[in-house]
Amino acid sequence: MIPGFSDHLFEDGPRHIAYSRGGDGPPLLLLHGFPQTRAMWAEIAPALATEFTVIAADLRGYGGSWKPGRMEDYSFREMGGDQLDLMSSLGLDRFHLAGHDRGGRTAHRMALDAPDRVASLTLMDIVPTHLLLDNLSKEVATAYYHWFFLAQPEPFPETMIGADPDHFFESCLLGWGSARLEDFAANQLTSYREAWRDPETIRGMCHDYRAAIAVDFGLDAADLGRRVSCPSLVLYGADGAMARAYDVAATWADRLTDIRSASIPGGHFFPDTAPDATVQALRMFYTKQKKAL
Repeated sequence: MIPGFSDHLFEDGPRHIAYSRGGDGPPLLLLHGFPQTRAMWAEIAPALATEFTVIAADLRGYGGSWKPGRMEDYSFREMGGDQLDLMSSLGLDRFHLAGHDRGGRTAHRMALDAPDRVASLTLMDIVPTHLLLDNLSKEVATAYYHWFFLAQPEPFPETMIGADPDHFFESCLLGWGSARLEDFAANQLTSYREAWRDPETIRGMCHDYRAAIAVDFGLDAADLGRRVSCPSLVLYGADGAMARAYDVAATWADRLTDIRSASIPGGHFFPDTAPDATVQALRMFYTKQKKAL
């Protein structure tokens, strides 16, 4: 799935998290977003593995990871708990953490819930969940309509998507700024399609969005006064929907104490469409964090 990496499964009773591991050095956990899998790191993780022990994991509900049945099991706190337990099982108590999209929201929750374990935090192309939902504009609602479609009661969105998963999810890949299908690596698209054609994955992704509104909004409201203190990097697509609607870095100013930011050419899926620029931005940030562990 990721060139040069070995694939594994963390198992804890019925819970299992699929992950790939490669490289040597300080630990770095990479978390993908919707509607993808850890395959999104295929052109990024090997470059980082020259300096880090890189772990790329599938979130619950996605890819090869477990897909519990209840909506409440898909909060970012629950998703983050999986990843914290995975890293503990590997003896990696403190690590660098980077996430794109849903992986970024999971990473932010992990940094709030277990600040002693996160050496640095990288958030890719997201604004805070609470801010997006609490101050929703018509522009964001139009661009990110999938938040509210996927959150509709089961099985309405699952049935609609199941009629043609490739059409729906590929429209998502192309819908949030400056991307063509040919911009995505063929092997990564194959991995995404294999995952999102599974009805259980479709249900898991819908539950992810249902939980964001039903569970995470309240959790985030309770933590509005808290700030993540570790060094943090905010990356965003220069031509993405979030950059058009927000000053992305500014949305994190009252949530991150030590913040840096940079734009990457392209839209929301810049880790897929601009992997070299993404690696360069990450390396610049991590060069300054080598003593953080």
